[in-house]
Amino acid sequence: MIKLSFIFTSLLLVWSAQGQDQILNDISTAMKAGSSKELIKFCNANLEIKMDGKASNYSIAQAEEVLKDFFLNNPPKGFTYIHQGASPEGLKYTIGTYSLEEGSYRVVMVIKKIKGQFKIDTINFSRE
Repeated sequence: MIKLSFIFTSLLLVWSAQGQDQILNDISTAMKAGSSKELIKFCNANLEIKMDGKASNYSIAQAEEVLKDFFLNNPPKGFTYIHQGASPEGLKYTIGTYSLEEGSYRVVMVIKKIKGQFKIDTINFSRE
């Protein structure tokens, strides 16, 4: 019985990790494409967006417009993760580089598990 419980718990952890990895891959793909329409699929209903130190909270519809404007004014050359981690409270975070023709942005995202799904809660763009 203990063996069965251990196997079940192990499988749940593996599936959960694979789900997180897939979401991070999907977020990366959306960032590389500069697609607000795709990125917004992975965002919380209320999203905090920081750009160069100025933070505002947006509804999902407003956030999509803000991200669309950002991507139009800053077309991507690429996006790569530099670091990923988690807090003891269960928050996930990523640090990445959003590359442009001239320069780049450091992108920090806080990802929370909301109703069983991982969603971007905060996204911070800082010019490097």
